[in-house]
Amino acid sequence: MIINKKNILALSFFVAITSCVMAQSTINSPYSKFGVGNLKGSYLPQNRAMGNLAYGISSYGGYQNLNISNPASYSKIRLTVFDVGATVNLQNLNKGSSTEQNFNASLNHFTFAVPVTKASALSFGILPYSNLGYEFINKTTVDTFNVNQIYKGEGGLTKAYLGYGFGLGKHLSLGVNMSYIFGNLKQTRAAEYTEYIGFLNSKTEEDNAVGGLNFDFGAQYIALINKNTKLTLGYTGGVKTNLNTKLTQLTSRYILDGDSETRTDSISFRNEVSGKLNLPANHNFGFSIERLNKWLIGADFRTAKWSQFTNNGINQGLNNTYGVSVGGQITPNINAVTNYLKLMDYRLGINYDKTYVRTNNTDIDVKSVNFGLGFPLVSNRTAFYKVNFTTEIGKRGTLDNNLVKENFYNFTLGFTINDKWFQKYKYD
Repeated sequence: MIINKKNILALSFFVAITSCVMAQSTINSPYSKFGVGNLKGSYLPQNRAMGNLAYGISSYGGYQNLNISNPASYSKIRLTVFDVGATVNLQNLNKGSSTEQNFNASLNHFTFAVPVTKASALSFGILPYSNLGYEFINKTTVDTFNVNQIYKGEGGLTKAYLGYGFGLGKHLSLGVNMSYIFGNLKQTRAAEYTEYIGFLNSKTEEDNAVGGLNFDFGAQYIALINKNTKLTLGYTGGVKTNLNTKLTQLTSRYILDGDSETRTDSISFRNEVSGKLNLPANHNFGFSIERLNKWLIGADFRTAKWSQFTNNGINQGLNNTYGVSVGGQITPNINAVTNYLKLMDYRLGINYDKTYVRTNNTDIDVKSVNFGLGFPLVSNRTAFYKVNFTTEIGKRGTLDNNLVKENFYNFTLGFTINDKWFQKYKYD
């Protein structure tokens, strides 16, 4: 068994970098107040650059690319694959004449895959599942008194997965991902009478600790159109899942003295009350057409029954979701060693998602245009390296009905290693 020391150093370096970046993660999206927050999706930069195209992709280009979204694709992995990356998010919030800018940097993924047989592979890793972060104030009147209703939230869920994919014959592949989804969803609701001295204010603080297993299954069928062109059909489905929760809730009253709070008494306290958070079933379909080592185009459709979502037995009235992705990539000449621009991957895609959020009688959707580049690096006899960069420009929400429109700019940088790790040789 041989593992190149340089690869270990590279792996350790990127683990350290992404761990530091993850510790800086913050978001500010009022729409993350609903459900489990803003869903991230299981997409690496290669897929995200094509508009989140994933379900009908098995292998493409001259490199081994890991596709977490469909575990059936693992069956095409022939080299050990290590992929790690981070995301920077720039965001403009607009409401009426008011604007706000935010910056966020976070870990995007840390993933690994290794071949088991000639037609199967094992993959594992960790990536964000959802982000929760918001703070806003509604000014209203209660019994002729002006009151500020303050809403805050922070946290999110993380997904650690273990997956296996295998081939059945020449055309069919199957796979499964087992994921452990965990994290904390912290939310605060307060009513403050800031204009009146001595008034009692009230606040409810909730910390919902979440953890549990989730499964999704995948299938892909590959048909040759001609000698150098193939069609891949893909499907994945996620089962309805109950995650365990422990809710800690404190309701208290307090007096404001400038920026400081003086708590007068606690109205109620619930400590780690066990419950369930119900994630709904989902179904996803996709296809791609690939010209070997030249180009790929495809489309995806996805849907989930988030109207069935409950948190500790309470149905939050979410919408069912659906989404569409269309995209592709082109590599001008994979053998053009004297022309680097022809060696690069060029990716482009568009994405639309109808989210599960409906507020002020308005459905909230997400639209984006995505593009990216794959930069091959100097390789040795057995190892291949590539840097993948993705830009996502889009919007969430609308200015209609006194709502907030989020314009976002996401930049994702990933680093891919292909190598023959964990392989035995007869001679050193």
